[in-house]
Amino acid sequence: MTPSKTPAEILTIDDVDVRISSPDKLVFPEPGLTKLDLVRYYLSVAEGALRGAGGRPMVLKRFPKGIDAEPFFQKRVPENHPPFIDTATLHYASGTSAEEAVIRDAAGLAWVVNLGCLDLNPHPVRAEDLDHPDELRIDLDPMPGVDWKQIVDVAYVAREVLDDVGLVGWPKTSGSRGLHILVRIVPDHDYRQVRLAAESLAREIENRAPGLATARWWKEERGESVFVDFNQNAKDRTVASAYSIRPLPDARVSTPLTWEEVATIRPDQFTVLTVPERFKDIGDPHDGIDQAAGSLDGLLALAEELGPAEKAPRGGDGSGRRKSTMPLIEVARTKTKPEALDALEKWKANHKDVVPDLHPADILVDGMRGSSSLWYRVRVNLQHVAEGRRPEQEKLIADYDPWAGKEWSGGPER
Repeated sequence: MTPSKTPAEILTIDDVDVRISSPDKLVFPEPGLTKLDLVRYYLSVAEGALRGAGGRPMVLKRFPKGIDAEPFFQKRVPENHPPFIDTATLHYASGTSAEEAVIRDAAGLAWVVNLGCLDLNPHPVRAEDLDHPDELRIDLDPMPGVDWKQIVDVAYVAREVLDDVGLVGWPKTSGSRGLHILVRIVPDHDYRQVRLAAESLAREIENRAPGLATARWWKEERGESVFVDFNQNAKDRTVASAYSIRPLPDARVSTPLTWEEVATIRPDQFTVLTVPERFKDIGDPHDGIDQAAGSLDGLLALAEELGPAEKAPRGGDGSGRRKSTMPLIEVARTKTKPEALDALEKWKANHKDVVPDLHPADILVDGMRGSSSLWYRVRVNLQHVAEGRRPEQEKLIADYDPWAGKEWSGGPER
């Protein structure tokens, strides 16, 4: 976001005043969108955005330095939050807790955007019942080399499985390369059971679409397939909700679709500039999602039928750590993605002889969650390189430690 000396603007939203600081600050240079433009976008789709994020505790994913810099994740609601922002205290698996923001109206949307949030990241629970999710989330995440048609094919297989277990899926673009399918469920199961149901769904999708879809948790084992990311249903995980703006140069939006549209649209059609008119013309395709809550009984019965998922072998060094079945080498650990990509290029320059043998999915650049921000790990899967020609594990080109200098007190999280 470029520096700006513009005075703050006060917006009156449903009789509530919301202060927007630096309203002319440029957030998306390519389409020329300012902070105030983003606030007005969310106000124009408020009904749909609140259907996805309203009434749920959310992590504040803030971009104070703009879309080209790494965001930071703030779990704890700012102490000076206005009275129209509710809160809920979540207890995490780590033993920590955080009082998180809960927005319930358009003023709340404007307030989070003013903090530097672009996308909305709510938990799959309502503030009134934090232990029982009312939403199962299917994240269709394409591996490198996978095209949109393959994602679409997997989405329709997912719909078929949902139909068979008596559930209704509501598709939306992820706002990046993938597709999300949201499933409202009756909130009578805990996180562990919901995650088990999601994993069973993913495994059944893989069974019906072998080669196209995978439920393999370990990235190096997926190949050029669509990963059905069931772990988005684990406790503490959040995903960008409907109508969220994503940090891509074209200001792309995670947009609800009808099932008829899934086969015909492209994700780049939906941006801050195009979605408000679409919303005005057709409304929200997810209108009705809250009335479609179903039972997890069918998926939990499927879990019994499928049996336990295959576990990865453990290393023989006594650490108990998983042992990969693939010939992996680690290249770098970095603070930012550009640094990760630069390290990858350096490794490629040092190993030009094997680069032609690598498939797109053999290059693994992963965003890893740190204490309050992402860091990046770069690995290479040498499965397609002849055994005698595989480079050895070398000293990391970059070795960033995301935990250096951190103190762990067991208190509330940021």
